[in-house]
Amino acid sequence: MERQETVRLTVGQAIIRFLVHQYTERDGQEQRLIAGAFGIFGHGNVAGIGQALLQNEIDPDADGGAMPYIMPRNEQGMVHAATAFAKTRNRMQTMMCTSSIGPGSLNMVTGAATATTNRLPVLLFPSDQFATRYPDPVLQQIENPQTLATTANDCFRPVAAFFDRIERPEQLVPSLIHAMQTLTDPAATGAVVIALPQDVQAEAFDFPVDFFRKRVWHVRRTPAEISAVERAAEAIRNAKRPMIVAGGGVIYSSASEELRAFASNTGIPVADTQAGKGAINFDHPQSVGGVGSTGSNAANHVADQADVVIGIGTRYSDFTTASHTQFKNPDVRFVNINVQPFDAVKHGAQMLVSDARETLVALNSALEGYRVEAEYEAEIARWKAQWDEEIEACYHRGLEPVPAQTEIFGALNELMGDRDIVINAAGSMPGDLQALWRAKTPEQYHVEYAFSCMGYEIPAAMGVKLGAPDQEVVAIVGDGTYQMLPMEMATISQEGIKVILVLLQNYGFASIGSLSESRGSQRFGTQYQKGQGAHLGAGDRIDGVDIAANARSWGFDVLEVRGVEEFREAYRKAEASDRPTLIYVETALKGPNPDSISWWDVPVSQVSRIESTQKAYQEYVEAKKPQRHYLK
Repeated sequence: MERQETVRLTVGQAIIRFLVHQYTERDGQEQRLIAGAFGIFGHGNVAGIGQALLQNEIDPDADGGAMPYIMPRNEQGMVHAATAFAKTRNRMQTMMCTSSIGPGSLNMVTGAATATTNRLPVLLFPSDQFATRYPDPVLQQIENPQTLATTANDCFRPVAAFFDRIERPEQLVPSLIHAMQTLTDPAATGAVVIALPQDVQAEAFDFPVDFFRKRVWHVRRTPAEISAVERAAEAIRNAKRPMIVAGGGVIYSSASEELRAFASNTGIPVADTQAGKGAINFDHPQSVGGVGSTGSNAANHVADQADVVIGIGTRYSDFTTASHTQFKNPDVRFVNINVQPFDAVKHGAQMLVSDARETLVALNSALEGYRVEAEYEAEIARWKAQWDEEIEACYHRGLEPVPAQTEIFGALNELMGDRDIVINAAGSMPGDLQALWRAKTPEQYHVEYAFSCMGYEIPAAMGVKLGAPDQEVVAIVGDGTYQMLPMEMATISQEGIKVILVLLQNYGFASIGSLSESRGSQRFGTQYQKGQGAHLGAGDRIDGVDIAANARSWGFDVLEVRGVEEFREAYRKAEASDRPTLIYVETALKGPNPDSISWWDVPVSQVSRIESTQKAYQEYVEAKKPQRHYLK
C-alpha cells in the first residue's frame, strides 16, 4: 500500500492552509468561503494561530493562498463584523475570528449568540487552557472542582451551531471538515466554534497533503416534495384571505424575483419580518410592509383576518406574531416553507422543508389560474394607501426644537440609493424602521433583530463594507448603543474603511424608557441625568460627556448638525467624502413614534404599591386575552 504523502505543520499553520482552500458554490457561482481573519492576540494564540497568520502574510504562496488579516479592538466587535459580512455576502462567505483564552474568548460568546440566532455563519477559534495540564492552572483559567475538563469555552456550547475542542493535532482533520459542513448548511448554519488549547495550537503534526486540496462546498437547494406542494396549493386555493410572511430565508435563497412573481400572479399580500424586509420591493402592489409588534397597520390589518398564513423563511419571533396575538382569525392555518424543520413545523403548519426559491417556483406553477378575490385586493390597496400617509406624516413631522428620529429616517430613506445599505440593531429604532422604511432591494435593509444586540451597529458597518465595498454603508447608532461598543471605529480608521455613522443623541434609552412608561414603571433608570431624582427623570442633564469629541478621537470626521435640513447637507458631504464620517444630530427622546394596532408581551408586576403599575397590570390582563397557540 502506497504511503500517504504528508506535510509537517503546527495546528495553527494547518488551520490557515486548510481554510484558504475552502470554497462555496451555488447556482454556478464559486467563491472563497473564509474571506479573511480577525484576530486579537494574547498568550493563548499569539504563538499559535497568530504565528500562522504572520507566516501566511509573509509568504502566502507557501499556503496556496492569502488569508487577509484585520486587527480589531474588541472580541465581541470582531464577531459582529464577521456576522455582518456573512449576511452581506448572503451566507456564501464569512470570516474567521481568533482570540486568546479566558476573557478574550468569553467576549466572543455574545457575538456567537448573535450569529446563531440570526442563522448566519461565523468561524471562531477561542484559545483554551493547556491540553497537557502541566502548567495548571494557567493565567485566566477557570477551575471547576467537579471536573478538570470544563473550561471557560464550554460557555459557547448553547450558542454554537457546532462546537469542538482540539486536544490532539490529528483531531483537527475531522473537526474542520464538520465545521465547513455546518458553515455551508442552509438549515444548520450559525456560529462554528473550535476551541484550541494554546499548547496544541503550536504543536507540529504530519498532516495528509490531501487535507489541503481545494474543496468546493455545494450549497444545496432542497426542492419541495410534490405532494407537499399539492397540499399547500390546495390550502391556498381554499383560502379567502391568504397572506405571505416573508422572512430572511427569502433573501438568503435569492428568491426575491420569484416572490414578486408569485405575489403578482396570485394577488396574495406580502408582509415582511425584520430579516425579510426588502425581499419584496415596498412599492409592489402586494407589499403591505412589516408585520407584528413593530409592523405597519396595513400588514397587521391583513394579519388580523388572514385564514391562511404562508410563512417563507421565517422563524416567527414574538415580534412577528405580536406574542401570538396578531393572527386573530379563529380558523387561521399556517403553511410554512423553510429549510429548517424546526422552523417549518411552528404553529402546527403544513410543512414544506425546502428551499424558498425552488418552492415558490413550484407553487407558482401549481396555482396557475388562481387569484384572490378583487374585493380583497381593493381592501389591501386601501390599507396600504392609509399607511403610506402615516409614513409621510412620520417622515415630515416638523418637530421643534429637535426632530423626531423618524424625520432623520425619512431624510435617509430619500437620500440613500437603492443599493446603499442601512444598518441598525437595537432600541426603538428597529421598530420605527420596520414600520416606516421603504426598501426597494433585498440588500438595502440590514437590521439585526433576532438577538437585537446593542453594540452591533458600528462593527457591523465595518463587516458590511468589507462585503460590499462598492456600496454606501450607513449605520444608525443611538447614544446608548454607541457607549456599548465604539472601539471598532479605530479599526475602521486604521483600515481606511469608508462608512457613515448617523449618531442620534437623545440623552437616554428611548426604547426602554417608552416600554417602562407603558408598563407603569415611569421610565426609571433610562435617562442620562444626575443629582436628586435623576433615575426618576427629575435630575439635571449630565454635562461633560461629549460623544462627538469621542468620535473624533477614534479618527472619524465628525459633522455636528441641528435639524433635518442641516442633516441632509451633512449626509451629502459625508457621501462625497472618502473618509469614515459620523453625523451627530440631537433627536427627541419621547418620539413620537409610528401608530400601531399591535402588541408585545412584556409582563407587568401583578401587585404593586405604585398606582401607575397597578393601572398597567389591568391593561396587560386585557391585552393578553387574545393570546393563544395556533394549532389548526
